[in-house]
Amino acid sequence: MKKLLLISIGALILMSCDVIKSIPQRDGTGPGPTEAEAGQGIKEALSKGLVGAVLRLNKADGFFKDAMYKILLPPDAKKVEKTLRDLGLNNMVDKAILQINRGAEDAVGYAKPIFLDALKSMTISDAIGLLKNGDTSATHFFREKTSAKLLEAFLPVIKASLDKVEATKYYSDIISKYNSFPTTFKKINPDLPGFVTAKTTDALFDLVALEEKNIRNNFAARSTDLLKKVFGQKW
Repeated sequence: MKKLLLISIGALILMSCDVIKSIPQRDGTGPGPTEAEAGQGIKEALSKGLVGAVLRLNKADGFFKDAMYKILLPPDAKKVEKTLRDLGLNNMVDKAILQINRGAEDAVGYAKPIFLDALKSMTISDAIGLLKNGDTSATHFFREKTSAKLLEAFLPVIKASLDKVEATKYYSDIISKYNSFPTTFKKINPDLPGFVTAKTTDALFDLVALEEKNIRNNFAARSTDLLKKVFGQKW
């Protein structure tokens, strides 16, 4: 009877391995994470990076006083900026740049639910592969998989924020001023939201990537038991 019980237990173990494969033991000291845990660990790391990015950028001067992420005028408007500054209209240009960044700072607060919802599209098999690839592969995969959808969802949020802080108005004012000059033969399109949406999304993904790399390489950054278990494993 005892022998039959042991055979039955062995069969159940083999069957369960086909359903949820256990990752090999870590350093021989205990079981590694299951595939389900590994998948959840990747999503938790991305979520942690996103929350950190939002907290960093969603405040006064989060963009404006950050040398890395400050949003300047679009490339097409560089000539506009130079012309207006040469004419002594620095205040007009500076105000437009400030309000553009204020719009991004406001809008990024709405990013969290949009990005977290997009995380649901990542499968367990996707996550396992990303754990093995290392570096910032999870962020890159997430960006490639969801960018079009995220930009589409984020655009109206950015537009509303730019309108709320009158960034659209200030930017439109300087473009209209430039377009009104007799010497301006090539008129500039005053549309702004698409440019700011791309820059804001770039900043978020960049910070998420930095956090992913930090979690992979720095034990102290693994703030939960799941992160410690998943990222403490050598893949």
